[in-house]
Amino acid sequence: MVRFIATLGSLLLALAPLAQADEPGGGVAAGTAVQSAPSRLDTLFQDLKRERNERAARRIAMRIGEAWMHSGSATADLLMQWANEAIKAEKFSVALDHLDQVVMLFPDYAEGWNRRATVHFMMNDYARSMTDISRTLELEPRHFGALAGMARILQATGRQEQALQAYTRILDIYPMLRSAQQAVAEISNELDGRGI
Repeated sequence: MVRFIATLGSLLLALAPLAQADEPGGGVAAGTAVQSAPSRLDTLFQDLKRERNERAARRIAMRIGEAWMHSGSATADLLMQWANEAIKAEKFSVALDHLDQVVMLFPDYAEGWNRRATVHFMMNDYARSMTDISRTLELEPRHFGALAGMARILQATGRQEQALQAYTRILDIYPMLRSAQQAVAEISNELDGRGI
């Protein structure tokens, strides 16, 4: 639990400077390995932020997800494929073996960390999931999937105010994400009902 709270603290500190990713020189360091077309991603994120049609926004988000999956390495792609197959078969320990190799061999590949965070989440290992989410967000501060995972963990562990911050950050990046909109409304109502 202490480890979880320490990880939570570092993640919440990470939320504040996330906006720097939109500024010149902010966000992910230039030249990090295994990144696919940053300028294309920047354009997609700008389109996602401006889009007001939910279906069109979902298509843009899917294109961003596809871009995140491209590691730039055939080895990483193969390991990710094997991990995804193991996840579908609910062989989580096998998936973790593959994902451990991904993050060890390709530590700058954000999606490897995010996928491992997802597996830890599916195994109810929130502390390890939060650690991997933290690394994902260091590499890709706009990763709305990692932020959503963090928000769900915060909700599940009774940290509603922090979950609200995470969902609000998601909506800064992906305003038409219906699940985040609903979560913000529900948590806000709950907090208002408690007099906070």
